[in-house]
Amino acid sequence: MTLEETIDIYCAAWSERDPAYRRELLDRVVTIDIRYTDPETDVRGRADLVDHISGVLAGRVGAKIVRSSGIDAHHDMARFAWRLVKADGTALPDGLDIVSIDEQSGKLKAVLGFFGPLKDGT
Repeated sequence: MTLEETIDIYCAAWSERDPAYRRELLDRVVTIDIRYTDPETDVRGRADLVDHISGVLAGRVGAKIVRSSGIDAHHDMARFAWRLVKADGTALPDGLDIVSIDEQSGKLKAVLGFFGPLKDGT
């Protein structure tokens, strides 16, 4: 599986309402001990990530996450932008994920998420 396919399946898991199917998607692309961190949470393990996504989706009925950029990668790291598209088609500002990739399996072993645009440095 390519890195692009891995990341797109990962994003699809964030849009999947069925927890069992979401778990199947994540089984394919993240390690069992995945660490997911963003400004609002820090979870470890695939099962906890499935549950966390359930909570996020409960507050955003009909929303989906889509990758909104290409993927920059080097060594065992990559970054990509994503956006949350609401059920009515409007989108929130892009977020940015930085991922660490397990060299043996090609699966994501850590995801560090940021919300919204970078702050102005001036």
